[in-house]
Amino acid sequence: MIDFISQPWHWAVSGALITLNMYLLLWLGQRFGISSSLETLCTIGGAGKRFSYFDKDWRTKSWQLIYILGGIIGGFIAVNFLQSPDAVDISQSTLEYLASVGVEKPSDSSIGGGMAPASLFNFETLFTLKGFLLMVVGGFLIGFGTRYAGGCTSGHAISGLSNLQLPSLVAVIGFFIGGLITTHFLLPIILNL
Repeated sequence: MIDFISQPWHWAVSGALITLNMYLLLWLGQRFGISSSLETLCTIGGAGKRFSYFDKDWRTKSWQLIYILGGIIGGFIAVNFLQSPDAVDISQSTLEYLASVGVEKPSDSSIGGGMAPASLFNFETLFTLKGFLLMVVGGFLIGFGTRYAGGCTSGHAISGLSNLQLPSLVAVIGFFIGGLITTHFLLPIILNL
């Protein structure tokens, strides 16, 4: 059974499960989004005493916290007990490009099972200009963008588009444009620092 579960699965399985998840949430009158669970955590932490934005009943959103906890537990189980024995297959052109900007091929023991190079994502690199830009400034921009766009990529692209919301379509188009600009223009500059 473990061998069956830990093998690489076709992408359509995830698509079908996401569709089922969205159907259930729509049926229950809920919206999907990971970033809104952070609002719930801030509300639980008492942020509503200082900021009216967080002054709401967090119990109506407690299902989100269970959802997030399930994702964390599921991720832990998958990585520690169900990880595929096959290494992540990164295209040769990507490996060549990364080598040209000084990023070595990630090993299977790297962060993310060979997807994130340890030379970029570690505490020593955090205190360099490159690491600071990638991790601290990048993290700030993700948080700021999520708040400014009124939701995260999963909320807009999965839930918002499922509900045919025009603001979500605009946000998703913005995510793609930002990703293309970062990948083709900003990342090469940052990686060559």
